[in-house]
Amino acid sequence: MNRTPAPYDGVAVCAPVTAPYVRFSPESAHWWAGKLLRQLAEDTGFGPADIDGFCFASFSAGPDTAVGLTQHLGLTPRWLDHLPTGGASGVMALRRAARAVQCGDAEIVVCLAADTNQIDSFRHSLANFSRFSQDAVYPYGFGGPNATFALITDAYMRAFGVTREDFGKLCVAQRANAMSNPLALQRRPLSLEAYLAARPIADPVHLFDCVMPCAGAEAFIVTTPEIAKARGLAAASVLATIERHNAFPEDPVQLRGGWAMDIDQFWASAGISPADVDSLQVYDDYPVIVAMQLADLGFCKQDEVADFIRRTSFDIDGDLPLNTNGGQLSAGQAGAAGGFQNMTEGLRQILRQPLGDQVPNAEISVVSGFGLVNYDRGICTGAAALRAMK
Repeated sequence: MNRTPAPYDGVAVCAPVTAPYVRFSPESAHWWAGKLLRQLAEDTGFGPADIDGFCFASFSAGPDTAVGLTQHLGLTPRWLDHLPTGGASGVMALRRAARAVQCGDAEIVVCLAADTNQIDSFRHSLANFSRFSQDAVYPYGFGGPNATFALITDAYMRAFGVTREDFGKLCVAQRANAMSNPLALQRRPLSLEAYLAARPIADPVHLFDCVMPCAGAEAFIVTTPEIAKARGLAAASVLATIERHNAFPEDPVQLRGGWAMDIDQFWASAGISPADVDSLQVYDDYPVIVAMQLADLGFCKQDEVADFIRRTSFDIDGDLPLNTNGGQLSAGQAGAAGGFQNMTEGLRQILRQPLGDQVPNAEISVVSGFGLVNYDRGICTGAAALRAMK
C-alpha cells in the first residue's frame, strides 16, 4: 500500500532562467553552467555565498559530476544532488529540492542543467550512453534514438489509430508557439504540408519529428515563500509531483509510460483535474511521446488519443496551450537542459514571465519529464503541477 505523499508546504519555486541556445558550441558544459549561474545572480541577487543547495544534470560534464561543479562554480552547498535522468531530470530536481527546503536541509537550492554540443559530440555521447546500448544495440548497427522511436511510433500508430497528420498537428502547433519566442532555434513557419513532405529519417519518423541537439542551459530556484517574497521574486507553489522508473517492463514495446501508474494519485494530491490546467509543458523529443503523455497524464483515454488531438487546439491561445515556447521540437534540445526547459517555461507562463506570448490568465501549469532511452524505451518519467502564488 502506498502512503499518501506529504504536501509541499513551505516551498516556493521561482527564477526560471535560460541561457540562449546555440546549435554548436566550442565551450564545455561547465562554461554553460557558469554562464547561467552568473545570469541567475544578475536576475535575482543570489550569489554563490547565498546558494546552500545545488542540483545538477548534464550529459557532457563528465568526468565531473555535481560535486566537481561546486569547485568549478565556487559553490559551498550543504545539500547536493546529481541527476543522470536526462529528460526527466527537471521534475526530479524539483522533487528533491522541494523536500530539502521543506526539511530545512537547504534554503536556496539552484536546480541547473547544462550541456554543450560540439561538432560530432552527439555521436560520441551515444556511443557511451548506456551498457545496454553498447552490448545489445550498437553491435548490430542500430544506433541512436531515431531508430528506437521509429519502432515505438510505428507500434503506437497501429495500436491507437494515430496518423502522421495527427503528429503533424502537434509539431505545427509547437512551431507556431515558438515563433513568438526569440530564443527558439526553429522559428520559421511550419505547415502541415511541409511536415508531411519532409524527408524520412527512420520510417515513420521524418525530419520534423526529431529534436535538434544544441548547446545551452536552464535553471530555477527552489526556496521558501518568505525568501522569495523578501527578494521580490514571483513564485509558484508545488501542488503535486510523481516519479517512476522502469514502468511496465513487461510491455513488448512502449505504448505507455510511468505516468500511467501514478496519475490518479497525482490529480488527487494536486486537488485539481486536467480541465483546470492552463499550460501543459510535456517532454517532446518525438511527437509520439507527446501523444503518449496526453493519455497517460489523464487528458484523454489511451484509445481516444487520436480523436483528442484532432479536436483540440494546442496553440498558446487554444484549448490546451502545449509547449508554449515551442518545446524541444522547435526551441531545441540542449541535452539534459531539455529536461528542464519545460519546467522553466511552465513557471514562466504562470509567473507572467514568458519568453514569447503569454497564455491568457494562466495560473496552473503541469510539467512532465521523460528520459533515458536505455535500450528500447524511455525508463524515467515524472510530472509536477504548479500554481502561481498570490
